[in-house]
Amino acid sequence: MAKQLELDQVSVRYGQYTAAREVSFALETGEIGCLLGPSGCGKTTLLRAIAGFEPLFAGQIKLHEKIISNQGMTLAPESRRVGMVFQDFALFPHLTVSQNIGFGLQGLDRRNRSARITQMQKLVDLEAQGDRYPHELSGGQQQRVALARALAPEPEILLMDEPFSSLDTELREQLAREVRDLLKANSVTAILVTHNQREALAMADQIALIKEGRIVQSGSPSAVYRQPLNAFVARFIGQGAIIELSLGEHSLLEAHLGLTELAAQDPSELKRVRLLIRPEHVIYTPESDLQLSILGCEFQGACYRYELALPDRQTVQCLVPSEMELDPGATLPVRFDRKQLVQLRDELAG
Repeated sequence: MAKQLELDQVSVRYGQYTAAREVSFALETGEIGCLLGPSGCGKTTLLRAIAGFEPLFAGQIKLHEKIISNQGMTLAPESRRVGMVFQDFALFPHLTVSQNIGFGLQGLDRRNRSARITQMQKLVDLEAQGDRYPHELSGGQQQRVALARALAPEPEILLMDEPFSSLDTELREQLAREVRDLLKANSVTAILVTHNQREALAMADQIALIKEGRIVQSGSPSAVYRQPLNAFVARFIGQGAIIELSLGEHSLLEAHLGLTELAAQDPSELKRVRLLIRPEHVIYTPESDLQLSILGCEFQGACYRYELALPDRQTVQCLVPSEMELDPGATLPVRFDRKQLVQLRDELAG
């Protein structure tokens, strides 16, 4: 498929400070991408560069195979056919839902403009709220208005800057799923900027995890989650523990973790081993002879999340059905899902 959006070695600078450095990222038509990372990592700078609000220091950006930014040229935002959904929704308080949605449709005649507004209200399930004002709507409804307004002019790409951050946790996760379904059903190419890993995993087809202005790993949500390249990625995406082992010092643990098999592959690299162990990798198994002490527990409704002590006092977590309630100090028989454990190389520790 053709690339709808392509960033090629993009760098953005503010004076002597480089906010984004040599970023390459591409989306096909209808794909949803996510720029994910901690505050100040450069993700919003990249979004603003795509929108045309920031010039490039180096590299180029293409939209639908047309260069819209390079070192010497920045196509004006209004000429890019880019839709924006902002963190605070940025709705006009004095305009109704219908008027907000139709704000960017002044180029259409009255009949077509009205038809498009009606179409967008139906798309976001706000047909009955057309005459209401933003302050009369819930946060979720305001978000849908902002989305409809951005999509109404049929942009080449939709840019979403922390669009759910002002909503409560339950609502933001629900809306993330709803927005993904809406965008996919209408083949809209979009980029989400967020620091929230759960939103990224729920919405995106491709994730670019950014640290200090650089992409440290990109790929599908499942690939980034299951095969993190380094400790920074492992810690940022999902829950888990990174444990460190020296071969020959923890014979019982080595046997249970399958380190004998790892050592057989390349002994020279495995004098010191760092493993990512997520809660789902530690499986409650009544017949196991590996008994780990429970240090603490957290009730999560359908399950308990237990913190377990390894023989050398490093810790891992395990998820156990909620009907099995144990107190700290008890032991839990477990086994490790060796196929899912991820070895982290020291040089890529992050």
